[in-house]
Amino acid sequence: MLCYPVQALRRPDLKGYRALRADLRLVKRVTVPARDAACWTVPTGYFCRIVCSEGAQVGDLNLFNANNINERLYTGKTRALNGTHVGLGDQLFSNMPYLRPIATITHDTLDWYGFDAFGGSVHDVIGTRCDPYTYNLLSEGGQYHHCCHSNLTRAFAEETGMPLDEASTHIHDVLNVFMCTGFTRDTGQYFMKASPVRPGDYLEFFAEIDLLACMSACPGGDCSTEHSSDAAACFPLEVEVYRPSSLPEGWIPSQVNGYDGTHGV
Repeated sequence: MLCYPVQALRRPDLKGYRALRADLRLVKRVTVPARDAACWTVPTGYFCRIVCSEGAQVGDLNLFNANNINERLYTGKTRALNGTHVGLGDQLFSNMPYLRPIATITHDTLDWYGFDAFGGSVHDVIGTRCDPYTYNLLSEGGQYHHCCHSNLTRAFAEETGMPLDEASTHIHDVLNVFMCTGFTRDTGQYFMKASPVRPGDYLEFFAEIDLLACMSACPGGDCSTEHSSDAAACFPLEVEVYRPSSLPEGWIPSQVNGYDGTHGV
């Protein structure tokens, strides 16, 4: 039995969203440098594409409410309500007490991949992001500053004006864009394999609220061998933000969760 039956969950009008894609105007382009990160905003009702531009590369994505950074992507509940990997039509949810859809995936050129013979798939919400603290534990004291957590921290600090130590506390578990991952059948451990992404592939989402996005081009490149390393071949990623000529009929921005917050008192 599924833990969360989602039949009653209000789903987006995906057909209506996708109809807008025929008339989009590019309003912003951002380059996320290899082994580094960048931030950008996506207004409510706009589309955002994360594009593989030069070579196979995965990206670690954080999403925030642009008007309240305490609200952010909650991969745990996104995973519980969609699955271990997300794709066309899936919604990305924010943390409690807001708990609402903040973005909807409207196109995925890797949708053909599905799940492979090893149980691997793309765009996971199970990994936590590579970070310098785990690197330190596993390398007997090593120091590496281009892990995705540090990349995201630097970019977020620059975007918000926060000091690094404060910015670091806002960096959260990521949507691993283009990353091919799963769990081993014998030990249940998280594995990664070469991403199938190629130049021209992209993941697209529709902003249900004003979003501040922050993404790291992972130092693992296509994650076929290792991450947190200067040895892997790495490439930049491109971000494109599009304004539609209209919005779906009857659409309204996503509303904050309706729970009354009394917790039985």
